[in-house]
Amino acid sequence: MNAIITVVGSDKVGIIAAVSAFLSERGINIEDISQTILSGNFVMVMMVDLSKSTKDMEALKAELSELGGRMGVSISIMHERVFSAMHRI
Repeated sequence: MNAIITVVGSDKVGIIAAVSAFLSERGINIEDISQTILSGNFVMVMMVDLSKSTKDMEALKAELSELGGRMGVSISIMHERVFSAMHRI
């Protein structure tokens, strides 16, 4: 099962490292990643494989939100199907 993780906030050192470490510790593999800086704001979108995750989606949402709060960024996660349906033209 795949999910989409988005990270948005002020750019600072260590965002990618912290999110990647978080995912690795929970058995989550990064399948694809895109990041950019838009007007000083860090924006990252990741597709991740949750098939070997040690946490369920609700726990991941809560923990990612907490991680984002500590780093001063917004982090969200949603199932790939939900993301695709929301962004279908």
